[in-house]
Amino acid sequence: MTAIAVLGSTNMDLVTYVARAPALGETVTGRELRTVPGGKGANQAVAAARAGGEVVMIGAVGTDEFGSRLRTNLEHAGVDTDLLHTAAGPSGTAHIVVDDEGANAIVVIPGANGTVTALGPGEHAAIAATGLLLLQLELPLSTVTEAARAAKALGVRTILTPSPVQLLPSELLDAIDLLIPNEHEAAALSGCDEPHAAAEVLLRQVPEVVITLGPKGCLYAARGGESVWFPAPEVTAVDTTGAGDTFVGTLAVALGEGRGVPEALAWASSAAALCVQRPGASTSMPYRSEIDAS
Repeated sequence: MTAIAVLGSTNMDLVTYVARAPALGETVTGRELRTVPGGKGANQAVAAARAGGEVVMIGAVGTDEFGSRLRTNLEHAGVDTDLLHTAAGPSGTAHIVVDDEGANAIVVIPGANGTVTALGPGEHAAIAATGLLLLQLELPLSTVTEAARAAKALGVRTILTPSPVQLLPSELLDAIDLLIPNEHEAAALSGCDEPHAAAEVLLRQVPEVVITLGPKGCLYAARGGESVWFPAPEVTAVDTTGAGDTFVGTLAVALGEGRGVPEALAWASSAAALCVQRPGASTSMPYRSEIDAS
């Protein structure tokens, strides 16, 4: 079983479903509101656990009702929450608008996630005991950098999802083995709108890149090799929330099991395709048996 540590956020997703997302200054009527456990870190942890990984979650929840729900959701997925600390105050929240095409817009309020400002001995030991560390950018950047550098020193493979996208310091990028941005994040980080060109720029900073392209699939590139495009399964999207995190968590399991890149990407793409056909984030993530059967 693949051992994976996830350092990242836990948020309660407040998801509003509308026919069309409002423009600035506009009010529209929604048809439904759901509260769904999420956060990029927690989503990747749940995806990896459901795909068969042995996962430990490092982060924080608040002392509110959302905090207990977020912890329980991770535990029900089989994620180890011993290093998911409880911080005084509210948990993180994500306010999400989903339209009839399945597209979404998201505002994140960090809450307890903002209190994860350093790693203790327990966190360092947990990273050392795994083969992969998954990182995102919904925690303080200094903490993400600390974890990446610790993993690098320990020989633990690091995978970074650069979301929410921001300028990344070289000390963080130098410790990353695989960068997985979506096409918008890749453009913002590289200054290139075209994915192949973006990948070329990003490979000057990290050894491997996977740029996710939504229904168009993904682009894989590594230093010293040609970039390769992998198509995505054709499905009708209901809600794309959590699809990227499903892809990353599932890919981590596949890579940890020693699968080759083409097989790993195909398996992760199948998981993401299953996810977008269901509403919600962590609640829509498929189990290993479903991925294998797709």
